[in-house]
Formats: sequence, structure tokens, C-alpha cells
Amino acid sequence: MISFPKVIQPLLRFDDLCISFGSGRREKFAVNHLNLDIGVGERVALVGESGSGKTLTALSPLRLEPESAKVSGRILWRGKDSKTPEVSVDLLALPIQEIRQIRGREIAMVFQEPMTALNPLFTVGNQIVEAVRVYQPLISKAECVSVAIELLKKTGIPQADKRFYSYPHQLSGGQRQRAMIAMALACKPRLLIADEPTTALDVSLRLQILELLKDLQEESKNDGGMAILLITHDLNLVKHFAHRVAVLNQGSLMECGATQQIFNHPENAYTQALVNSEPVRNLAPLMPLAPVLLSAESLSVAYPSNEGTAWFKKSSSHEVLRKVSFALKQGQTIGVIGESGSGKTTLGMAVLGLLGDSAALVTGVVDVLGADWQKLKPIERRNMRSSLQVIFQDPFGSLSPRMTVMQIVSEGLDIHCPKISMAEREVRVLDILREVGIDRSALTRYPHEFSGGQRQRIAIARALILKPQILVLDEPTSALDVTIQKQVLALLAELQKKYNLAYLMISHDLAVIRAMSHEVIVLKEGRVVEFGDTETLIKHPRQSYTKELFMAAELT
Repeated sequence: MISFPKVIQPLLRFDDLCISFGSGRREKFAVNHLNLDIGVGERVALVGESGSGKTLTALSPLRLEPESAKVSGRILWRGKDSKTPEVSVDLLALPIQEIRQIRGREIAMVFQEPMTALNPLFTVGNQIVEAVRVYQPLISKAECVSVAIELLKKTGIPQADKRFYSYPHQLSGGQRQRAMIAMALACKPRLLIADEPTTALDVSLRLQILELLKDLQEESKNDGGMAILLITHDLNLVKHFAHRVAVLNQGSLMECGATQQIFNHPENAYTQALVNSEPVRNLAPLMPLAPVLLSAESLSVAYPSNEGTAWFKKSSSHEVLRKVSFALKQGQTIGVIGESGSGKTTLGMAVLGLLGDSAALVTGVVDVLGADWQKLKPIERRNMRSSLQVIFQDPFGSLSPRMTVMQIVSEGLDIHCPKISMAEREVRVLDILREVGIDRSALTRYPHEFSGGQRQRIAIARALILKPQILVLDEPTSALDVTIQKQVLALLAELQKKYNLAYLMISHDLAVIRAMSHEVIVLKEGRVVEFGDTETLIKHPRQSYTKELFMAAELT
């Protein structure tokens, strides 16, 4: 029997909520008899691994669950007209026309990825105006524009009157998320549901969004107090944000209680595993005379830009990477950290030689296994690619949905080892899959049939089957749950020790960098502001930017 604190003034109550798919013996419960209260002015975090039912639970009050879902139980809502906790309506029993009156007006939602949630064909300001006009139809268009600009200012977007006319692609990730929050707050909702609002943001932006939500909630006290339901797998963020935490596992509520209680004294075994899932540092020391496998000297990347009027263009260039130098040795991991736009991914793409077909101007020297990467002929560079492989952030996006695991993992062999027999190819694929913890039965299956952690293991197998000496890891665990993240990092550390691999690891997660890196490069606006031993740099950062970056990581 799960015990948790009773809310004095429940604003929203999940009463025996069940969400299932299929029927008969094939019926599967995504949310299983959930009982949870959210109080007026309270901040509640819903945590758990992928597939635990977090997002479905968050979508259910607004009736946004998939059409194929079967929903039962009650979702009790104490609306704006209700004066006492006893007067409430069951959202599951209301017709969809009445639910539409509640969406936005009383319950608003901030989605995980603002780039897909915002319409790319309309300016950010017009999309906020649209929300204001739907729920406040009596005010004029000019008043709507003023309200929208004021909301953009309130959410901390600089030059809000100009950003009003910007399209989503013209804003940074943090600014897009702020615009989404401004849109959600247009009608002063009583409950804000935030579904992974900071997942794609770097640590400093996460802190800013966190503080913004707190400030906006504080301002709402004059209107009765806004409650926040936060859906996230970022436990550090939860620790410093939520009043209470509810832990879901496979649709069932494992534990619910005050934040300090959950983190300091978790009762359930699953909660204990979740709380103790921070990456563990387990690096092998470097060999005294380890050879340098990858180096960069004064590496710079610039993109052409046209300034001026339509008639008089002034050609110039925008530098995104400025004279970066480093040396990566055999068996070593160098971590690359910095805010969004600091040049981390550009550095990885330049090292991999994947900017050649773009308009980018790359200068400086990249040395791969003793060869000048920039001066190699295309055929020579192609032959060397088996020694320099990459693992991307999103395994679902980097694996072809039309190819089986056998085809995906063996594709590199088709290019670099075309003469080996089918039998030998299958043996190699099975060996490397076994190495990363994937069973033989996966050979004929497709990427969508696997979990996020399994897909990332398949991506690792695809890279390792060519026996590379260098791996570029671009945010390899940011899309994974904390428990799966810990497993993948442990696998990467084990493989590095076994094969003496060199890693260039790009991440905005300081815990990952601390666990995996021998040395760290700190980038800001394309420049290296600090470079040195990981533990020394974390304990004694010299630059104020580095200190702020580490402080933000600790606070979130």
C-alpha cells in the first residue's frame, strides 16, 4: 500500500486512472490504477523511465491521449468557478466541446520540443496573439499584440518587441522554449503541465527556465496560485524544483512524497535505483607513452553571411569555431562542454570531416592517425573512415527505419570489407552485438521495436564493428533515462578499456563529462576558455564562465 501526503486543496485529482491499449489478452496498461493529487500552487514532479506512463498521464486531463487508448477512472478538476474543494468535475465525463474550453484557459501545456510544437510558417508573436484572441475574444488586435509582447518580456526574451516578429527558426532553443511558456501563460491557467521542458537545453538554460517557472508561479499568487506538473527524467532538476515527487514504473505509482524524503530516504527499490543512477567515474589511467591519434591545431570554422540591403550586399563571414587546438591520445577521453551555440557540435563535425559539402570554410589542421585530414583525397579519406567513427545523440534518428539490425550493423562491412563472405559477416555482427549486450534475436528486427537504450547499443555496435581507434560521441546519452544512461556509459567505459579506444565526447551534462573524461575543453562562442584535467578543472575553474557553467550544473 502506497502512502503519500494528502493535499489540503486538491486542484487536480487522478482517481484510479487507467490507460490501456489493445483488448482481451493483448490489452496492455500504460497507466495502471493511478491515484495522485496536485494541490493549488503546488509543484509536483512526475518521474520515471521511458514507457513508465508519464506523458500519457500528463496528456489525459486535456484529453490528448491517442484515439486508440482506453481511459477509465476519474480525473477530478476544481475549475475556476469552483469555490470549494468538493465542487469539481470529472474531465473524463465531459464532452470534447467543454474540454476545449478548459484547454489553455484553465490547464495549459508546454511540450518537450518547441521546434515541432511551434508553427514554422508564422511568427512567434502571431502564435501568441492567436492564443490570446481565442481565449479573450473581446479585446482588440492591438491589445492582443501588447499582451503578447508583455508576455515575451515577462519570460525574459530580450528585445521582445523585435522578437515578436521572429520566426521559430530565428530563435535559440532557450528562446523558443520561453515563447512556448509565454503562449501557455496567455490565459493565466490554474495548472501548467510541462512535459520535459528542458531536455534539449544546456545546463545554464535549464537553470534559467527553472527560475522562470518559479517566478511566474510566484506572480500568479494574486490570481489564486498556479500549480505546476513537471514531467522529466532530470532528477537534479526535480531536486531543486518540486515540492513533491511521484515515481512511476510501467504505469504504476511506486512512491510519492516530499522531495527531500524521496531523495534522502526512498522506500521503494525502483526509486532507490532511480535516485542512485548518477554515472560512476571508472576510467583507466593513460599509458605513459600513449600515442596521439587525433589532434587539431588552430581549427576554425566560418560561414559566409550577407549583410546590408537587398541591393547592396556586404559579404562577411561568421566564425563559429576559433583556433581550437587539442591532442587526443590512445585510451583517452576528452570532454567538450559549453552552452548552446558555443561550437561543440561544429567541432565534432569538423573533426569528422562532415562540413566539406556545406558552405563552411574550415581552416587549421586536423591530424588523424598521422595524416592531414584536410589534405587527403576523397578516396583516401573514405578509406580512413573505418578508424574514425561517430555515435550521434538520437539513435532513433540516426538508424534507418527501413533496415533490420543485421543490415544496419553490417553496412560498414559492405563498404570497407566487401570481399568477406556472408557467413563471416554474420559472425562479426553477432560477436559485436553480444559485446554490447544485444541478443541474436535482434538480427531481423527494426529500430522501432527497441527501447532507446537498446537503439543506442545498436548504434555503438554499428560504429565498433569496423574496429575504429577513435570515436566521436555527440551527446550519446542525453536522450536516455538516467538508469539507461548509466548502463550505456558503463558500456562505453568498458569498451574503451578493452580496445584502448580514444573518445572525443561532446555533452552538456557535467555528470557525464566528470564520469567519462580525462580532460575537458570548455568552449564559449567558438573559443577555448579553459582546457585541462577534468577533476582539477571542476574543483578549481579559473574563468568566471566556467564557474557559472559548473554552478548551473550543480543547481539543476
